[in-house]
Amino acid sequence: MDQDQPATPVDGENTVSRSREPAFNLPQGLTFVLLFLVAIHAIRNYVLPETLDQEVILNFAFLPARYTIPLSDQGLVWLWTPVTYSFLHGSWEHLIFNIFWMVAFGAPVVRRIGVARLSILWCLSAAAAVALHVVFHWGEMAVVVGASGVVSGFMGAAARFVFSPSGRISRQFAHLNRRLSLVETLGNRSVLVFTGIWFLTNFLIGLGLFSMGGAGSVAWEAHIGGFLFGFLLFGLFDPRN
Repeated sequence: MDQDQPATPVDGENTVSRSREPAFNLPQGLTFVLLFLVAIHAIRNYVLPETLDQEVILNFAFLPARYTIPLSDQGLVWLWTPVTYSFLHGSWEHLIFNIFWMVAFGAPVVRRIGVARLSILWCLSAAAAVALHVVFHWGEMAVVVGASGVVSGFMGAAARFVFSPSGRISRQFAHLNRRLSLVETLGNRSVLVFTGIWFLTNFLIGLGLFSMGGAGSVAWEAHIGGFLFGFLLFGLFDPRN
């Protein structure tokens, strides 16, 4: 990605900052999250017997049909599954795909708001994602797993600040940019192109394209729910002006 500088140093400092910027430098908090997701998937695949893994899915994955049953007639699983499903993945490919995008968009977000706020943003983005999903899939028995809704929330949040006035993104310093208001964001050409491509891609997924299993294999509505939450409400988590 193109590089912008965080301030206006003299030419010598500018050259040094570019040459010393590491190619791979993740915040520690995000690194811990990624390792946590990998550990969960590894334990499910290589340690737990299949019957116990099914119990994990039953108790921690999101199931729209669960909310057609009176809450008083079931346990408290309905309370935490709108968040815990985001820690489970259907395959290594699914997990690696989400990790790739989390590195790209989660890194500037966590650098900007810190781990504590990121944890809250994660939980609420996950819940917002499946809230929209369940509107379109009320009562269905198909389980939802994966951090894609959360990643989409990070993408929506990042769209509010990562683009510099020139439209370029600095990999290491984007978190220092001023957060754009919603009006400014919608008037930024780079943001409009980014969000336009993002929404178009997800609508095509909804039509059965770009997904090996067809539209039913990807909870694309959850992606949109997470993105809208991060995009519209990121200001509530952002301590910077």
